[in-house]
Amino acid sequence: MNRTPVQDFPPTLGLLSDASVAKYLGRAVQTGQERPPQVALRKASEALGAGYRWRTEPVRVLVEEAMRRFEDDRFAADGWFAPRLHATLRMRRAEAADSRLWNFLAMVVAPDYVAWRHRASDTEAGPGIAAAARFSGPHYTQAFSRLWWAAELFRDGADYRPLATACRVQDVLQTTMRLDVIDHRPTAQAILKVLERRIAAGVPRPGDQANALSAAVNAAGSTLVYEVLAPDRGVDTDALQDWIDEAEEAAAVPWDRLPEGPQDGAAPPSSVETLVPLFEQLLEEAPLRDRSKKKARVPSARVATGVTLTKPSDGA
Repeated sequence: MNRTPVQDFPPTLGLLSDASVAKYLGRAVQTGQERPPQVALRKASEALGAGYRWRTEPVRVLVEEAMRRFEDDRFAADGWFAPRLHATLRMRRAEAADSRLWNFLAMVVAPDYVAWRHRASDTEAGPGIAAAARFSGPHYTQAFSRLWWAAELFRDGADYRPLATACRVQDVLQTTMRLDVIDHRPTAQAILKVLERRIAAGVPRPGDQANALSAAVNAAGSTLVYEVLAPDRGVDTDALQDWIDEAEEAAAVPWDRLPEGPQDGAAPPSSVETLVPLFEQLLEEAPLRDRSKKKARVPSARVATGVTLTKPSDGA
């Protein structure tokens, strides 16, 4: 696949609508054989700002390094790229929730990366393609959004190390990230700790474990229930803003060690440890995915603490 030099890209990021992506996204782009029409896309985009944190080059440099470093194992790129993308694109969740930013990244800045990372294997019928949702889709599917949000949801304060488990087990990004309960930081950390133990024990198909655990945790309670059992402390918004403001002077993220995230506070260890045995029991009682069926039944769960967590209604 041809690689386009960094200097061929606009100096700052922008916002690109879903409609514009749909208009200019074709099979040749999804296979990586052609680059989307850049002049038309830039005309259709809105300016994001001139601040240093919106510069295109640092992101493009990461893209190039990820494709070089993981040329023989593109799936492994997620664990390297996610924390560095997050530490490079320093922003608040409200800003990251704007899908137009990720559309711009995928169509204007790095369409080659999207095709490289997500296209299916070639067949006799022709080259494999990357699904349209990898260019413009939900936060847990879009090529760049999924990585930034994985880092945001699974980091422990400034520590990106827990993210390694989330990226190693792809079902965490595909399934667990969809759950509202993941906004509760002790829940997110406890899920990863349970999975880490299962992986260390050598269980087969850790993705099935992640799916079963996610379904059980979601069915057994709600964010409010877990907040009662395992309270979280508030995020230090001032520290987060300081980290964002420091983007103007921050050095480029390191390639061979993890960067540091914002010092906005970690999940309380006592709360995480409260949830780990609870989630262990939920996983023991939950059915692992039956690949011959489309859905697996998740029963309500009675936990070891003596608290019965009931499945929320469909409208919850």
